[in-house]
Amino acid sequence: MSNSSSLTQFLLLAFADRRELQLLHFWLFLAISLAALLANGLILSAVACDHHLHTPMGFFLLNLSLTDLGCICTTVPKAMHNSLRDTRTISYYGCAAQLFFFVFFISAEFSLLTIMCYDRYVAICKPLHYGTLLGSRACAHMAAAAWATGFLYSLLHTANTFSLPLCQGNALGQFFCEIPAILKLSCSHSYTRELGLLLFSISLVFACFVFIVFSYVQIFRAVLRIPSQQGRHKAFSVCLPHLAVVSLFVSTGPFAYLKPPSISSPSLDLTLSVLYSVVPPSLNPLIYSLRNQELKDALRKMLLSEKEFRKQGGPLCTS
Repeated sequence: MSNSSSLTQFLLLAFADRRELQLLHFWLFLAISLAALLANGLILSAVACDHHLHTPMGFFLLNLSLTDLGCICTTVPKAMHNSLRDTRTISYYGCAAQLFFFVFFISAEFSLLTIMCYDRYVAICKPLHYGTLLGSRACAHMAAAAWATGFLYSLLHTANTFSLPLCQGNALGQFFCEIPAILKLSCSHSYTRELGLLLFSISLVFACFVFIVFSYVQIFRAVLRIPSQQGRHKAFSVCLPHLAVVSLFVSTGPFAYLKPPSISSPSLDLTLSVLYSVVPPSLNPLIYSLRNQELKDALRKMLLSEKEFRKQGGPLCTS
C-alpha cells in the first residue's frame, strides 16, 4: 500500500521484456515521430508561406497540425527513452505534466475538428454567408476558444486526478500517463468526483459528435443537389479528408475507453492506446494532403530546392 503524498514515480507499461524487441519499438517510434514531425512541419510551413492557403480552413489546419505535433511530442519521446534505456519509470511530476499536455492537445484537437466541420457546413450549405460567419476575427476567436477549452479541461482533469489518494501501488497499465490508468490506483470510492467530470466530458464529446453527424447530413444533402458532377466531386474532395480524420479520431479513442472489461488485456490496451494517441497525429497530414489540391501544390513548392527558386526569381514564401 502507498499514499500519493509519498509517491515519487510511476512505472509505465513496457512494450516488451526482450532487449531486441525494446530496441525495435524504439526505432519504430523514432520513425513514426520523425514522419509526423516532418509531415506536420511541412503543412505548417506551406500554410504560412502560400497565400492560397490563407483561408479559414488553412488557418484551422495549421492549428490542427500544432495539436498533432503536441500529441506526438507528449507521449512518444518518453516511450522511446524507456525502450532505449530499458526502464519503465516516470517521475510523479513528469506524469502529471504528461497527462496535462496530452489531455490539453487531445481536447483542443477535437474542438478544432468540430469547428472545421462548421467551416465545411457554412462553405457548402451557406456559401453566401461564408465571409460574414467565418471572417478572420471569427476564426481567431473560435481557434482561441478551442485552445482555451483544452487548457481549462486538462487543468481540471489533472488537478482532480492527482488530488486523489493513491493506494494501489504505482504501476500504470499504459505506456504513458492517462486518467483511467491512474484512477485504477486510487483508493476505493475516492474517485467519484473525477468520474463525474469524465461523464460530463463524455456528454460534451457526444454533443460535438452529434453536431458533426448532423452537419454532414446537411452537407451531403446539399452536395447531392449540385447539378454538375464536377461540382459534386469538388465538394466531396473538400469534405472527405475532414470526415476521414474525424472517423479515425472517434473510432480509436472512445473504443479504448468504452470497450467491455471482458475483452480487456494488457496487449490489447497497449495496442489501442497507440492507435488513438500516436496513429492519428501521424496520419492526419497524409489524409489532408492527398485530397487537397491547393495543399499539394503548396507542398510541392516547399519541396523544390532553393536553387530552383532562385533560377525562377521567386521567394521561398509566396504569401
